[in-house]
This record gives sequence, structure tokens and C-alpha cells, in this order.
Amino acid sequence: MNKIFLTSDLHFMHDREFIWGPRGFKNVYEMNEAIIKRAWEVMDAGDDLYILGDMMLNDNERGTKLMNEMPGRKHLIIGNHDTITRIALYQERVANLEDRPLYADMLHYNGYHFYLSHYPTMTGNLEKESLKQVTCNLFGHTHSKDKFYQDIPYMYNVAVDAHDCYPVDIDSIILDMEAKVRECKEML
Repeated sequence: MNKIFLTSDLHFMHDREFIWGPRGFKNVYEMNEAIIKRAWEVMDAGDDLYILGDMMLNDNERGTKLMNEMPGRKHLIIGNHDTITRIALYQERVANLEDRPLYADMLHYNGYHFYLSHYPTMTGNLEKESLKQVTCNLFGHTHSKDKFYQDIPYMYNVAVDAHDCYPVDIDSIILDMEAKVRECKEML
């Protein structure tokens, strides 16, 4: 059965130490290679991969080639570094692109509702009894290593920075969010 994975802020070809250094790499090329390798370690070609923005920077030619090395059917959310030129390149050159890149989208999965965006977006609160009763936000952008934005259980960071450069599967996200909801309710 095909699985759903999410990631963000790949920053392929963004050759700045402040990007690849905190991720534990010696250079951008090592980072690019590791992101692709790690994706293939956990994904199959038929899986769905939602990339929530900032796919690449600088070298658009090499960046789109690296995007094509990523596994899965790709669904792209536009980030702050995804210019009009890059968006057009994604549409023209990225293989297995399922739909046109969007600024945000909804993903419904097993009774859960996820608002997909590049930016953290407040969508829920702890007044509900169940995670299935709210719209949860999956985001990137912050380059934080924390999975949750300000400890809010309905705002989950899928960026490579928070997941050791691996994409994260939707079922693991749900488990993390459910555990965070329980933790927050115990504190009330």
C-alpha cells in the first residue's frame, strides 16, 4: 500500500553554511545527496511526497535534477524561496508532479484534517476532545529542530531540520500529535 510522506525546506543547491552546517554536513553537495538517500531509505517510488516549500535555491538546473531524484508522486506547496520562475520550472521539469504547486492545501486522511502550508498557521486549540475534531497545520519554514511550533499540538513541523533530513510519514505525525495532545491535557 502506498504511503504518504511530508517534508519541507530541502534547499537543494542553497550553498550557505547556515543551511547545511546546522544539518550536520560539510557542504551543500553532501546535504543534497543525504536528503535524497534518506528519502529513498524510507519511501517507495509509488508513495506520495508532499514538499511544503523551499525546494531549491540558486542553481535551478541542478535543483530540478535533484528534485527528480526524490522518490514518489510529488505534491508541492509554495514557500518563500519558490519564485514565479522556479514554480514554472517545477511544472515543466519535475517528474511525477501530481498537480500544480499551491500556496496551501488540505489533506484528509483517516478522519484527520491537515492544512498544508509552508508557514506555521494557527488552526486549532485544546478545547476539542479529539485530534480528529480540529484542522491540524503541517508546515516548515522555521528551520527549527522542534517538531511542534511553540509546543502547540496542532502545529507540526515537517521540515528536514526537525527530522534528521528524512521525510516523515503521516502515521508517525499522527502518533506524535496524539502524544502531544495527551501531554498538554495532563498539564491542564
